[in-house]
Amino acid sequence: MARPGANRIIYELRERIQHLEGAAARPKAVLPFGVGEIDEKLPGGGLAYGAIHEFAGGGAGAVNGAAAALFVAGIAARTKGTVVWCLARPDLFAPALAQTGLHPDRVIYVEAVHEEYVLEACEEALRFGGLGAVVAETVRLPMVVSRRLQLAAERSGTLGLIIRRWRRQTEASDFGHPTAAASRWRVSVLPSEPLPVPGIGRARWLAELIRIKAGESTDFIVEACDGQGRLRISSDAADRSDQTRRSVPSG
Repeated sequence: MARPGANRIIYELRERIQHLEGAAARPKAVLPFGVGEIDEKLPGGGLAYGAIHEFAGGGAGAVNGAAAALFVAGIAARTKGTVVWCLARPDLFAPALAQTGLHPDRVIYVEAVHEEYVLEACEEALRFGGLGAVVAETVRLPMVVSRRLQLAAERSGTLGLIIRRWRRQTEASDFGHPTAAASRWRVSVLPSEPLPVPGIGRARWLAELIRIKAGESTDFIVEACDGQGRLRISSDAADRSDQTRRSVPSG
């Protein structure tokens, strides 16, 4: 088989033919959140491996962007194996990722000179296979590029997590354009969980499932990832019930 650098068109046509011949029909493993309220809304009961998933903050603000990155880090933390994190901005705070359970000894950071190289690195990592997850931070995700990433993820069975980051509000409008991602999420910061005593409670997020293949849009109010990447539905969101259900690591 020709390598992508030798003849990209032939390589992609062969991959597409394999896809149409039945690769997509094979059962796909999923990574459940372990929270019934979330997993019951996801086809198969979780995020599909062998697919890419999109995440963004609720706007161009840094706070919501950080929440989206931590949401993704929690997902990656619950996978098994090495995680490749591709980025162009050297502003990722590794100790914050460690607080979600994604420890530095599990992560290979790929820092690209220019942002356009981030998705190229992501594609190569997805093709490599044998990884827990591949994460990429990018401003734009053109449809053609997203199809290549999706095909690469399908071929290797790897979980691809794409974080959309913007410096200005005008760039955020690109998030509405169609892509080949299997699901699209938006994460926004909410006031923290109230405590019975003075202090700051656990952070809370509004996680909006904007689009998912073979599913419906919905949203969840969740408490932020704990030290093992686990979420839980906010008690305020569950009819103010005192019972919450925690997500669990992948088996």
